[in-house]
Amino acid sequence: MDYVKLGRSGMDVSKICLGCMSFGSAESGFGKWLLNETDSHDIIKRALDLGINFFDTANCYGYGTSEAYLGRSLKKLAHRDEIVVATKVFIPMNDKPNGSGLSRKAIMSEIDNSLKRLDMDYVDLYIIHRWDYNTPIEETMTALHDVVKAGKARYIGASSMFAWQFSKAQFTAEKHGLTQFISMQNHYNLMYREEEREMMPLLLDQGVASTPYSPLASGRLSRGANADTARTKADAMQVRKYGSTEEQDQIIIDRVAEIAEKHGVTRTQIALAWMLNKPPVVTPIIGATKIAHLEDSVGAIHVKLTQEEMAYLEASYIPHKMSGPLYPETDWIHGVK
Repeated sequence: MDYVKLGRSGMDVSKICLGCMSFGSAESGFGKWLLNETDSHDIIKRALDLGINFFDTANCYGYGTSEAYLGRSLKKLAHRDEIVVATKVFIPMNDKPNGSGLSRKAIMSEIDNSLKRLDMDYVDLYIIHRWDYNTPIEETMTALHDVVKAGKARYIGASSMFAWQFSKAQFTAEKHGLTQFISMQNHYNLMYREEEREMMPLLLDQGVASTPYSPLASGRLSRGANADTARTKADAMQVRKYGSTEEQDQIIIDRVAEIAEKHGVTRTQIALAWMLNKPPVVTPIIGATKIAHLEDSVGAIHVKLTQEEMAYLEASYIPHKMSGPLYPETDWIHGVK
């Protein structure tokens, strides 16, 4: 495994991050495709064996059960100082007042709830899951700063939003002497490159790390658009992300397969190798549901693509509808990634 600094911080993370959205109780209502605790533990153990030290979860994944599974496994398998744990806040945890968002009240409650479920004194990276149109950004950034100063988080990060929003948050923190974000967890892959228009140049200029989610386009880049899995059949979010551009996206999928055959590696490794050659990407988040998927992904760090191959993979891309950032009128969908 190779390790890199997360943005301008001094913290080392593995070049592959294990995403834990697929871990949790199926009875939680988050998704019938969730892995039980035993299967989740096995994948976490294999990740550690492979040298992965970076684990990403969220309070809403399995409505808390993902954090609980991850915390119990890591306590058995790893030394706390040797691992990097990220969790998130914003998405509704209940339908009561103050049950979601980025108010001071919500942040202070949810960090304590997450730490209790993880059975940890702190998280290494505390991420705002989306932009909150209903809370002043000054309130959010001050609360996050206080979480860091209280020792409950080492660093803070953000997830999908518009570039102007991220810039406003960073400016607010700098203006008031508050903790700034070191990472952006955004939707990015060969089939969805809208982030290259504004967000990626901003991150590169500011020295902020990109830790993309859905790097394999919900598996489409690794197995094709028509392959059925338990999650494909149950997860409507996949259809919303990729269902409207399947014909053009198939060209990209075919080119990934072609380059994979040329190198004698898997499609997964080609798709991830492309991403690892796209600054400011530091570590893609892999949501493995099988140990073989995880092992396959780790092999990508050793694959070298030429500039001609990179260009060939990118050439047939067409603009896509924005997927990830919220619009003010968006109604929340439980379980959104």
